[in-house]
This record gives sequence, C-alpha cells and structure tokens, in this order.
Amino acid sequence: MNGVAPPMTTPLRVGLIGAGAISHAHVPGWLALGARITVYSQAGSHELAARYGLEVAESLDELWPGVDVIDIVTPTSTHAEFALAAIGRGKHVVCEKPLARTAADSAAVVEAAERTGVRLFPAHVVRYFPEFLAARGAIAAGRIGRPAVFRFRRQSAAPQAAWFFDDAVSGGIVMDQMIHDLDQAEWLGGPVRRVFARLQRRGGAVAPVVAAQVVLDHESGLISHVHGTWGSPALPFSYSFDLAGDTGVLRFDSARDDTVRAVFPPVEPGGYLPETSGAESPYSVEIADFARAIRSGGPARVDGADGVRAVRIAEAALESIERGLPVEVQPTGEVDASTDDTLIGARA
Repeated sequence: MNGVAPPMTTPLRVGLIGAGAISHAHVPGWLALGARITVYSQAGSHELAARYGLEVAESLDELWPGVDVIDIVTPTSTHAEFALAAIGRGKHVVCEKPLARTAADSAAVVEAAERTGVRLFPAHVVRYFPEFLAARGAIAAGRIGRPAVFRFRRQSAAPQAAWFFDDAVSGGIVMDQMIHDLDQAEWLGGPVRRVFARLQRRGGAVAPVVAAQVVLDHESGLISHVHGTWGSPALPFSYSFDLAGDTGVLRFDSARDDTVRAVFPPVEPGGYLPETSGAESPYSVEIADFARAIRSGGPARVDGADGVRAVRIAEAALESIERGLPVEVQPTGEVDASTDDTLIGARA
C-alpha cells in the first residue's frame, strides 16, 4: 500500500486484539459509533464477545481480511509486533499505551505507519479527561502565568496479572501507569530535557506495593514531580495535579470530587483501572476522536510522535532508577527507528 489511505465513510470494522481488563474500556466506545467489532485473543475472546455481542476470530489470519482498524489491548511487550503486522496489511491502528516497550520500537511503528500511509493512534486517554484538558486551556490562556512547578499523583490497587511486574515485559509502574502523567507533564509544560527517578518496592513478586517518584527538568525551566503508587487491593483509584505558575495555581484531586467518583467507580474493591461506559467516558471520547480522524483524514489529539516521546521519557526514568543518576532525554528524532526482522515477521 502506497500513499495516504483515503478517509472512510462506511461503518468501521474494528479488529480488537486482546480481551483483558482494558478491552472493557475500549469496546463501548466503538459500539457507540456503530462499529462492527471482531475480537481475537489467546484467552477470553468468547466471553468478551458474549458480553458485548461481538464476533470472534480464531486466528489473526482470520481477523485481518474483515477489518479496517486494529485496536491493540494486549500486554506491552506485544504492542510493536501486532502494530507492525497490522500496518503491513494496510490497517489503521489504535494501540493502548505505551506504544511499545522501547522508544526504538515505538519509532519503528511510527515510521512504518507513515511509510504505509495508515493512521496510528497511541491511546493516551488522560488527554481526554476533562480536568486535564481544562488545565491545558487555562495554562495556554495565561491563567497561572509562567509555569514553575507541576505535581502529578496517580495511585491504584496493584494490578493482578504477573506480567505487569516483569519489567522486561511491561516496564513496571513507570512505563505502564506513570506514563500517563509523564505525557501530561510535556503536554501541559513543554519538552523535558532531564529526568531523575527513584523507586521503592515492597512485598512478593506478584502484586507487591510499588511507589515511584520522577522529577522532570523541562527546557523552559519548569520542574515537574510525578508520583505513582500501586498499592493494596483496597486502595481506590485516584489521581491529582497541582500546577503552579508565577501568578496562579490549578488544582484537582479526583478523591475529593464526588462528580468524578460517580462517573468512574472502581472495577472492583480498590481497582487497578477506572471503569467507564457511555458518552461520558474519556475512553469513548478518545475512540470517537480517533474514528473522526480516520474518517476525515484530519488530526487527533494524540499522534504517533506523542507516543514515542512518552516512551522515551519513561525509558529515561527507568535508566535513572537503575543508575541512581539524572538522565538526559534524547530530543525527538534521535532514536534509532530500525527494528529486528524477527519482530516485523512475528505474528504475521
């Protein structure tokens, strides 16, 4: 396939790869748009299909011909291989964050999409949370003056699946959970040039208590503090920000806002993810934005370059944790986008 894929006017045919917890956040958004969804997963596809009235593909070979868009909701280490396989078949791609486990693989996915002419959307859903969007508008309007110190906090019960705690597979709390706020720090405060991070872990190999702190030095002189926690099963999902400039401060805390708690009840006691449904869900707003961009050929609120950048900052934080030293963040365009042929061929 050469050139740019034409805008779409017919109902979207979506291939969902994966049937884990996050699939329940994506599916309602597609269904609200009238999309036809076919799910492929090594486990759970029939249960997901029965719950939402979806079709099931028993293999990727069966999935590819009948879909226009691939939505990847699998463990992080598989994102790049599935994305490259879909792009190679001319499919538009929505991919849960992070876009890939490494910045190099993320850049390879972006380059492949640009070369092939298909659309690629990393699912950075926090860009669609109204509090963060309102904060961005207020900062752009000069409501807080010159940004000086930003603070972000995100906490939840520790995820139950063991792969989240295998850093080679998931990147741990920094790459999986905190990448939301690392992305927000740049989206709200501009490019990051240096990172210093620390991490503490208590408990066993599966579902331990993990806390990480990342300090971001922005090119503008702004300093951002990002804190993430995976805690006990009883810990409710919550997030907050405190954005201070030289003339004002913006604050939000979901744990103190009853309207947010009503919209985002926990999936289960404590909860690793907020459960969302219907038109009010940021996940549904995100999916609608991606679908509109696919149909119109226009931009979405997040693109492949944003996905690469978020992974790059998270990688720098992980390196800082390992070395115990600040780490410079490579400017955009300095990551080798080459990828291994075995990765491109995987799952083909």
